[in-house]
Amino acid sequence: MPIENSLRPRMLRREFLKRSAASVAAVTLLGDEAFAASAPRRPSFVLINCDDLGYSDVGCYGSELIATPNIDALAQTGVKFTDFYAAAAVCTPSRACLMTGRYFVRPGLPRVLFPRDKVGITDKEITVAQILKRQGYATACIGKWHLGHLPRFLPTRHGFDYYYGIPYSNDMDKKQRNEPPTPLMRNEKIIEQPAVQETLTERYTEEAVNFIEQNKDHPFFVYLPHTMPHVPLHVSERFKGRSKRGLYGDVVETIDWGVGEIVKTLKDLGLQRDTLVMFTSDNGPWLQQKDHGGSAGPLRAGKATAYEGGHREPFIANWPGRIPAGSICADPASNLDILPTLASLAGTKAPTDRIIDGRDITPLLLCKDDMDDYPFFYMRNWDVCAVRYGKWKLHVRDREQQLEAIELYDLRADIGETTNLAGRYPKMVDKLKAMIAEFCKTLPPPPKAE
Repeated sequence: MPIENSLRPRMLRREFLKRSAASVAAVTLLGDEAFAASAPRRPSFVLINCDDLGYSDVGCYGSELIATPNIDALAQTGVKFTDFYAAAAVCTPSRACLMTGRYFVRPGLPRVLFPRDKVGITDKEITVAQILKRQGYATACIGKWHLGHLPRFLPTRHGFDYYYGIPYSNDMDKKQRNEPPTPLMRNEKIIEQPAVQETLTERYTEEAVNFIEQNKDHPFFVYLPHTMPHVPLHVSERFKGRSKRGLYGDVVETIDWGVGEIVKTLKDLGLQRDTLVMFTSDNGPWLQQKDHGGSAGPLRAGKATAYEGGHREPFIANWPGRIPAGSICADPASNLDILPTLASLAGTKAPTDRIIDGRDITPLLLCKDDMDDYPFFYMRNWDVCAVRYGKWKLHVRDREQQLEAIELYDLRADIGETTNLAGRYPKMVDKLKAMIAEFCKTLPPPPKAE
């Protein structure tokens, strides 16, 4: 699908449904009845979360150099979101948002963690895995965790029955920083050090497939946060040299192979109609890596910035019989929404004793309805750098880059954030500033400088 066709406003999905109202309604009704009759158990979930994947690094989002037939097939038979966001533009904070449904300052994880750090996700937080485990789900985290490497912070202490992967980024093994070789862990034990990264993506896939096969008789949640395409890039001999995009493309095509293996397993086990499969990434491409980094396509900038290239990500959801094939959703959504949405689909609710910033986007996933606009905030550490509301996005600051600017963009007309409209729409600037001010009142205070 050409990239320009994937960026039309949300009316596109309404028109899609209207044009095929009769057939979609019939399929949906039959799907609902079949689901209720043949699948009384709760749905299973597979969430594939890449690392540093750019918005335009897969075929269905515009890549012409990287072949991703299995990811593209998920979109062709499911729904593709054009305006989906990671709630942070770097690793640890983004994963904190995904796991808790809360902006990363609430769980106190505003920056990237390193092996020297003694902090991580605390017992006070409730993860999506804990919510699902209470509902009877078997839960596995397979891949890069990056929410703390000490035992009390590992996935097995935060709702996951099983863990296989590396505890932080694959480049955090620098001798000049006194960092150890990258460890590969099973549950809470190091089983390989340094981790053999050439086969890591394939082994993650094998572990995911094994977990699905072992838990086929009851609902499961497989969280598969891939180590790559974060640098350093590694592939095995069988995937080396396949892509027109060089080593970076080889890595993404290996991930695509893994997606195909997981989907095939679900089909072979007769679980595809019982399983919601999701594909996304933790933040935008690391553009400074040049050939070893990804592409944000039409978006401005990349990883670690508040521009669209840092936050806007591919997001594909596939659930045969429940999601109409070939759907496109242009409503904004984010990885904050994953926790409340999966909780709802599993027959429960997000925690009510704390602020949950995400919302249940089941109507968007199932292409049943649009949802009201709500603000999405772009944060760096404790700073709110920008806000999106509807089609409008306002940038207000970026202290780490020593910028204090007001920039207003119409993202429907100007996805590349090229034309600053702040001078033309002062009332909109004031409205969005007020939203930021109200949001900031809900945030915990930053820690005192040591």
